[in-house]
Amino acid sequence: MLEQFVTVLPETLAPALLVMVFSVLLGVGEGRDRPRSSSWRLIGLGVGVLGALVFALLRATVIINRRTMVNYPTLVACVLTDLAAIVVVLAADRLVSDWHRRPWAMDLANALAALAIALTTFRALPDVILQLTAFVEPGEPVLTSAMLLRALGFLLGLAAAVAVAAILRTMHTSCPRIAFRLAALLMVVLLLVRHGVALVALMQTTGLVLLHGWAFRVMALGYNADLILVLVQVVVFIIPVLACLVAGWRMPVTGASTADDRSHRAFRRRALASAVWSLVAMIGVTLALTVGTAQAHQVPVLSPPERYSLTSDTATIRFSQVEDGHLHRFSYRAKDGTEMRFIIIRKNGAAYGVGLDACENCGDAGYYEKDGKIICKKCDVAINLATIGFKGGCNPVPLPYKTGRGAILISTADLDALSSHFKS
Repeated sequence: MLEQFVTVLPETLAPALLVMVFSVLLGVGEGRDRPRSSSWRLIGLGVGVLGALVFALLRATVIINRRTMVNYPTLVACVLTDLAAIVVVLAADRLVSDWHRRPWAMDLANALAALAIALTTFRALPDVILQLTAFVEPGEPVLTSAMLLRALGFLLGLAAAVAVAAILRTMHTSCPRIAFRLAALLMVVLLLVRHGVALVALMQTTGLVLLHGWAFRVMALGYNADLILVLVQVVVFIIPVLACLVAGWRMPVTGASTADDRSHRAFRRRALASAVWSLVAMIGVTLALTVGTAQAHQVPVLSPPERYSLTSDTATIRFSQVEDGHLHRFSYRAKDGTEMRFIIIRKNGAAYGVGLDACENCGDAGYYEKDGKIICKKCDVAINLATIGFKGGCNPVPLPYKTGRGAILISTADLDALSSHFKS
């Protein structure tokens, strides 16, 4: 659940914030007294979502197996429309103030905003949509509590992005317009930086450009800091938060029951409430993208090897040591000096799964236990407990064993013969 949440949230924040910013800066008129292009931004969002769905479907079915052919022109278009979006943000006040005299200018601004929204959405959502394929792990039934939790994390990530944008939008009625416009400008500039860094990194990968020295280090730093840039896109709205707090506290309230005083009190409540809730939203996003991401992507640590009885020709592990149904790990130094590991788990009844702590596909990365499942540390595949001890897939390399005298008996000759699985 947490993994889906922290994956979906940062990817959907940029489109949500972009839609919110342009709805504030270019929002003008009511009812019939609205520009004919007022709905274009919403159409742009719909086109972006539809395009992302089609692209994700083509990737999932391997019809498109080279994303570069789509990502390259898309990133070029994103950079160009981001530059146009910056111009629109800077000119928004002038466009809105006299749009009746120049409706074509408002139409052009809405068209550029719609294009920026469509391209940003198309760029951000395919990986989010492909998260749907991870709801059910191989070998699992379709309807399980784990699947429902993954779906819930996915939906919460989408809802959180929309909620954050909606909360930040409430400040535009309480803070000076210049404060909100400055935050919007910084947000779009950061979006340009993200798209620009991704474009340069793609050109470097495909050999269209060759960066060296400080230029390469700057590109790599920006590419690796993409999650931080997403966070900063939200944090820049601290500017209207502070402006709202100042505007609310400076609003004169005398305590009289006049209409003006009631209006001032209402404004103060609205300004303080929007500032506080926006600050809460920023803190929530910060925690999700830092603590939440670190927790979701935490690298599992293999449990330490347990002690057992070892003679020159036999390793002996008592039934009582491994009968709890959990994963037990043991180490062994082969005759050639290789440090090896093997695992034992009781499957059911008198059946035990015995194998190396390594597999043919992923090498000696090892296995760990989580929520009652045995999982490969390298590829995160959950191993079917019943297949441990058999060849195939990501199963542990089978290790011959015998039982007797209340113990599992493993020949050291068999261990020595399999030491190559632990050699680099």
